[in-house]
Amino acid sequence: MKKINILFLLLLFIGSSLFAQEKTVKNVIVLIPDGTSLPVVSAARWYQWYQQPDKPHLNIDPYLCGTIFTYSSNAPIGDSAPTTSCYMTGYPSRAGYVSTYPVADPANDIIPMDPARAYQPLMTLLEASRIVKNKSTGLVVTCEFPHATPADCSAHSYKRSKYDWIAPQMVHNGLDVVIGGGVAILDSPLQEHLISEGYGVLLNDIDGFRKYNGDKMWALFANKDMAYDIDRDPLKEPSLEEMTQKAIEKLSKNENGFFLMVEGSKIDWAAHANDAVALMTEMLAFDRACGVAFDFAERNGETLVIVVPDHGNSGFSIGSGRCGGYATMPKSQLWEPVMRFKTSAEGLINVLRHTDASQLKAVTYDLTGIDLSDNEYQQLLQCSDYNRSSLSDEERMKGSKLTQIVTEIIQNHLCFGFTTHGHTGEEVFLAVYDPRNTRLTGHHTNIDLNHYMRHALGLENLEVLTDTYFAKHSDVFNGYTYSITATDVPVLKVTHKKNRLEIRPNTNIVLLNGKEIKLNSVVVYVDKNETFYLPQRLRELL
Repeated sequence: MKKINILFLLLLFIGSSLFAQEKTVKNVIVLIPDGTSLPVVSAARWYQWYQQPDKPHLNIDPYLCGTIFTYSSNAPIGDSAPTTSCYMTGYPSRAGYVSTYPVADPANDIIPMDPARAYQPLMTLLEASRIVKNKSTGLVVTCEFPHATPADCSAHSYKRSKYDWIAPQMVHNGLDVVIGGGVAILDSPLQEHLISEGYGVLLNDIDGFRKYNGDKMWALFANKDMAYDIDRDPLKEPSLEEMTQKAIEKLSKNENGFFLMVEGSKIDWAAHANDAVALMTEMLAFDRACGVAFDFAERNGETLVIVVPDHGNSGFSIGSGRCGGYATMPKSQLWEPVMRFKTSAEGLINVLRHTDASQLKAVTYDLTGIDLSDNEYQQLLQCSDYNRSSLSDEERMKGSKLTQIVTEIIQNHLCFGFTTHGHTGEEVFLAVYDPRNTRLTGHHTNIDLNHYMRHALGLENLEVLTDTYFAKHSDVFNGYTYSITATDVPVLKVTHKKNRLEIRPNTNIVLLNGKEIKLNSVVVYVDKNETFYLPQRLRELL
């Protein structure tokens, strides 16, 4: 009898092990709180706990499991472009580079870089999920859609500011759902292309966004970035939580699964602005979106969720040397002043610009709880860009800007510190839900995190995909006749026998003998080396 029991337990163990091995990841949700240093997470947790005593924990708390070391290819401190590029491609890159192989800098490169591959577009996990695994793909952001982090998932450029290159690549890259800011950037030709491909294009249309039943959607709000959550008008702009819920609802209809990136974009912006209130409230808005993702993953059982910032920002701290005795202050002294704010610093500035001088004190007190001193009031009147001042233009000519003065006033009434307005190089937190019970724990690099996601998706061969879909035109068309026309938009023309191929950059459409052919990836042109990067299979068309 004892032997039978042992045999039964052994078979049960083997069966359980095989089941665990067979369990696969169908969906991946990556949530990136841009520029979020760990003290921001602590501050947001305190803010929530002070405001709601029954909620001492964030949604990410049960899943926190490690730290990630992020860096650019040639510098310890990264910006969003090269750091998220690394999460998506497995290669750190230079500041400003969007999923593009960096130019080698042998004296400073943190890992060796191959000079021969400089400027080559790199296949991203999002692109590969669609191309190889037939998964749906989506982006949810609160910045404009071609901003660095979303661009890293679905576009390629050595210059993150080149929206005229990046936006059309994103539109032509087969994304199923895009929700965020940037109405002014999605011009008429891009809108027309999306509509022709069966997308619902909803611009500043929150009702349409909520009612749209189609599976493919571009829903954009605001000309560029959306409002900070604390300033957001819920009748005009959805929350990050609602946008995340909508994206998952659409994408999860694909039986092959999906890849979704959600960015808390403006945590980073609040850090750059040294705006403590916006920092905390943006982090909480992001955490609510994380709650949606984790809830879905727990129910679904086939979804990997990863929460990780791309870098730190601003040297934010709870406590500041400006506040005497700050280290022994009770929580009421630290947090009660914060609770009085109804707006971000940016929101306050926008209101004050249109406020008569006689109402400055009253309006500031109503929106922030700050009772302006006479000196602070005079500082506002002297701002060169405060056109409702009671002072003459000559008296304000050399004054500071409202942004600087309002930020200083707010900081002087709160006990939070900042060391810089720029990015910082500390490690960032990692939170993971992995249905396979093999989640990444401990300390890892940004490269390690990419490889972890590659393995989960069965996409270990990103390098092969890069060379297959982003080959140099000179290699693809070796032996054929080709030329690049020197116009505003470079055009590659290839001829072979009776066939003529015309290729333009930043699109997935080529012309073969005048007939449109749609590719499964976008074509990228790099002016630095006058090279088109395109699929190897284009040679077969000729």
